[in-house]
Amino acid sequence: MDRVIRIGTRGSKLAVAQTETVADKIRATGAEVEIVTVTTPGDVSSKPIPQIGVGVFTSALREALLRKEIDVIVHSYKDLPTAPAAGIVLAAVPPREDPRDALIARDGLTLGELPPGSKVGTGAPRRTSQLLALGLGLEIVPIRGNIDTRMRKVTDGELDAVVLARAGLARIGLVGAITETLDPIQMLPAPAQGALAVECRAEDVDVEHLLASSLDDEGTRAAVTAERSLLAALEAGCSAPVGALAEIVEDLDSEGAVVERISLRGTAAVEGENGAVDMLRASALADFAEAEQLGRTLAAELLDLGAGALLSGPAQ
Repeated sequence: MDRVIRIGTRGSKLAVAQTETVADKIRATGAEVEIVTVTTPGDVSSKPIPQIGVGVFTSALREALLRKEIDVIVHSYKDLPTAPAAGIVLAAVPPREDPRDALIARDGLTLGELPPGSKVGTGAPRRTSQLLALGLGLEIVPIRGNIDTRMRKVTDGELDAVVLARAGLARIGLVGAITETLDPIQMLPAPAQGALAVECRAEDVDVEHLLASSLDDEGTRAAVTAERSLLAALEAGCSAPVGALAEIVEDLDSEGAVVERISLRGTAAVEGENGAVDMLRASALADFAEAEQLGRTLAAELLDLGAGALLSGPAQ
């Protein structure tokens, strides 16, 4: 390709690191790449994400793409609204980082070792709900800011721990700070956590083909399709108290042959008795090609259990 491909990104350390990994893959094809920083409303506001609105980190980037100021966008997939954007195509979903959540606690403590009353910071209603549901007596403190800002609240003694996405820590070289990687049995990650979404204009067929051929991972795309289909069917945004994790597993078909299927687990937080948090849980298995339907099926099961009344209290 004889043109320079301009890749748009937010200016945070994590966003730039993610974009650089994509840029390197594109450069490996022989294409020339330029990285363009775009400021989004989420970068200049200190309000909690649920108050700012869904798509707060994506709208400015998408507008710049449609104005042809950039040619490609790299998103943290979990930040994307579930509704498609007119004129824009999801060209590639690269191989996923570890999707689990991670604890960074004082004195090297694990979640179970934190004393009752310990202050744990997170900006995600999903994490808040699941932490409260564990019944450990923790005080959950809402926080905003980049990874360094959140971690500093622990080192400065303002908080006893923070919960962050393990993938983000890995991408900026901070895995060593993790005191515990949380098992999905304790805390299901956000739909598409750890995955990147690479978008371009629908009319830009050459760029779409380049991105798909150099970056797209079929297994990751199928897994996050199932997770986000669940989120969309619940009519919940990316800041909702909903967790989901899909994994590609080997199974036997009716004739005893080994086939790949998708195993999907989902959880949603609702208010229980006396203001307690109840976590609704469900799981299902489907053929590889049925990822989207799998998400809808599991969402229907969660709705039958009561997920129509998603918790909003801990989000504030």
